[in-house]
Amino acid sequence: MTCPVCSISKQRISLSIPEHLISMVTDHFTHRDYPYKVKDSVILTTEDATKDLLDFLLAMDLTDQVTFKVQTGDWLTITEFSAYTESSWIDSIIREKYITMHFQPIITSEGAIYGYEMLARFNNKDGDMIYPDVMFPAARARGRTFALDRLCRIQGVRQVTRLKKNQKAFINFIPTSIYSPEYCLKTTTAVANQLNIDSERFVFEVVETEKINDTDHLKSILKYYQDNGFCYALDDVGAGYNTLDLLSDLKPPYVKLDRQFVDGVHASSDKQAVALAFLEKANEYGAVTLAEGIESPDDFKWLKSHGYQLFQGYLFGKPMPAPLEVDRIDLALL
Repeated sequence: MTCPVCSISKQRISLSIPEHLISMVTDHFTHRDYPYKVKDSVILTTEDATKDLLDFLLAMDLTDQVTFKVQTGDWLTITEFSAYTESSWIDSIIREKYITMHFQPIITSEGAIYGYEMLARFNNKDGDMIYPDVMFPAARARGRTFALDRLCRIQGVRQVTRLKKNQKAFINFIPTSIYSPEYCLKTTTAVANQLNIDSERFVFEVVETEKINDTDHLKSILKYYQDNGFCYALDDVGAGYNTLDLLSDLKPPYVKLDRQFVDGVHASSDKQAVALAFLEKANEYGAVTLAEGIESPDDFKWLKSHGYQLFQGYLFGKPMPAPLEVDRIDLALL
């Protein structure tokens, strides 16, 4: 059975309509020959019908208190439906898998390449590049976050065959895009197993850490990964007010210090305090610490001297279409 939120099937739109408007809306749909179902004060219908209804309600100045949602998304005002329709271009990109993965090296304190973060890059049918900061907001507006995150995870897993056998693949995932780990992650783990590669070489990174509200749900996802032999990392630590508590609660094997506390850390007592607090917390339970976004040799030296173990950033290499042929970065050249 195909998952309706992970695939690019036609989406049902739920409309919450004030009771006094329901008969008028259903009459409008009937007159226009649009399919619909009514349950309580909610109408289920199609994208085309909703688009037509928005025009009708705007003309009648009746948009107040009318909301919509797509699949399992949040309820939004009907006037926000335009953003949904304007993002329809993303459907073909996900359906046709117009995605490539770029590789950014992660090194040890001695310069050995420990692994790579897999970073998704997208293009349209004409080959024009579309960056993640455009893709993911469009996916959210279109209700395709589940499908896009799944595509990125699977493509990232497949790229591990391009790495050297001692290198790990760091693969991002958005926890809010996984509603049931046993179901949503089954394909991801199946692809990893089909490659016949040690599962410990995969590190799944929790992104948007500062937006996590349901810790129990995140724990169920991480337990699924752990039960299947995979490692996981907490990304962007320090970015949210509660991430120090989150570290204590989740105890991730890898911890990535957010770049905002890395850039200029050698000269900022405030950033140093944050970096050291997370280092101390990670050391309490034996997590591997990774500093991302390093562009300055001085920041690298400070982090290295204070005990951070892994490092990532433009100083060592930008994301590239292929992994490096060398096994290490010559730190003497920095």
